Amino acid sequence: MKLITQTEALSQRFGDLNAVRMICESGFDGLDYSMFNMRSNPNYVLNTADYERFARQLSDIVKSYGKTFEQSHAPFPTAIHKNEKYNKEMFEKVKRSIEIAGILNAKIIVIHPVYYKHNKFERNMELYHSLEPFAEEYGVKIAVENMWGRGFKNKIKPNVCSVPDEFNKYVDALGKKNFTACLDLGHCGLVGEDAADMIRKLGGERLGCLHIHDNNFVEDSHTLPYTRDMDWDSVISALKETDYKGHFTYEADNFLKKFPNDLLKPALVFMREVGRSMIDKIENKNEIKYL
Repeated sequence: MKLITQTEALSQRFGDLNAVRMICESGFDGLDYSMFNMRSNPNYVLNTADYERFARQLSDIVKSYGKTFEQSHAPFPTAIHKNEKYNKEMFEKVKRSIEIAGILNAKIIVIHPVYYKHNKFERNMELYHSLEPFAEEYGVKIAVENMWGRGFKNKIKPNVCSVPDEFNKYVDALGKKNFTACLDLGHCGLVGEDAADMIRKLGGERLGCLHIHDNNFVEDSHTLPYTRDMDWDSVISALKETDYKGHFTYEADNFLKKFPNDLLKPALVFMREVGRSMIDKIENKNEIKYL
């Protein structure tokens, strides 16, 4: 099991090229490439004609450290209800993000499902199937993620694939050839689901990758495990029971955001050590001891 972290927070501060260097030099096995800037910045390099050269440059840097891009994340929201202009533009950006994932040799790209007010399941199936030929062309699996939304007085509520039965329905309908499930562990508790229970109900055959981070079940904090309220022993046990075969992928880099530049390297190393400890427990190298 490889230890992976996303590029987002470091990219926002230092740019993508420096971000991937910092992650590689901090001892992670691989990277999850965040392409979120494609949504809102028309001048972002991935939105220009230079995107392919830039992606190859990123790939060369990571290879020079003996590391890999294992995962990637498309820009989001993938679509917005009744916003056809946005949806048309974003569809092209998501297509390009799949191509970029292929250039990086990332095996998985996470693409968010969309909350539609009517015919939600059918419209999401249409969306994912329209992207499937590009995933097949570039040798990348599309991962569907469990989401949360906002309701009365802006309070968090279930959204798309928030509960096990619906999540399983989506993944099973799409099929294993070009699709898989990305379980965002922090999202589970926000909508009243237990992360370990979600892991067991998805099962090892559906679950291809994870977004690992902690929260207090109220805010989507995206911070380091053991710093908030999630039960990580139960999560680790569920991953062992279901024989999870994917990698350990952090989406926890909000943990880094308040550190000044001179403390980022030790903060990354600490993140690495927390991840290594958790992987050891999942792989039975360091058994969990209960009091």
